[in-house]
Amino acid sequence: MDHPISRALTDVGARLAAAEQVAGRPAGSVTLLAVSKTFPEPALRAAYAAGARQFGENYVQELTVKAAALADLPDLVWHFIGPLQSNKTRPVAELAHWVHSVDRLKIAERLAAQRPEHLPALNVCLQVNVSGEASKSGCTPEELPRLARAVAALPRLTLRGLMCIPEPTPDTARQAAQFALLRELRDQLVADGLALDTLSMGMSADLEVAVAEGSTIVRVGTAIFGARDYSHS
Repeated sequence: MDHPISRALTDVGARLAAAEQVAGRPAGSVTLLAVSKTFPEPALRAAYAAGARQFGENYVQELTVKAAALADLPDLVWHFIGPLQSNKTRPVAELAHWVHSVDRLKIAERLAAQRPEHLPALNVCLQVNVSGEASKSGCTPEELPRLARAVAALPRLTLRGLMCIPEPTPDTARQAAQFALLRELRDQLVADGLALDTLSMGMSADLEVAVAEGSTIVRVGTAIFGARDYSHS
């Protein structure tokens, strides 16, 4: 009998394939990132057995514990997608393959300084506050060009693109406008000479809208693993 996570991954994969087709995007052009925050090791192993290889974590301690526990699994790619404090950058620099949530130069400088020399450059995305909500992390669209140029110049990092978390709203036009803003900001940086290929945007509830607006990585947790229990995190 199929594991529930296996069935859920199949369903999300079908949603993603349909969204690519509707948007006129090539099949497989959008990466599915399984957001495993708060879920225990067996859940990740079930997802891995069902074909997931890219996992997203929001908390440094969880990333550290899970990376050690799952070190036996080949081809695992760890994405750190949560807010990152400057005093907690070292484990992320040492363990992650991607960081989506760089929102200020100090964080990028610490990641660059702490990235081990024997590892490939750390892939980073800059988080942009596209909704203007005071509670949201991310640099402003106005701050972005200067930050992007500074981060792109750092050693041991590869600036890949941009990430956003739009305001939660059932209004798909409003969602689309915020995703489109991120795409336009990325396109402007590319026009200015930066080689960016990544838009990390879209989650369980809005991945179709994000794909239509050009997302290359969707960060899906609830639709794969179920509702989260934060009592242990």
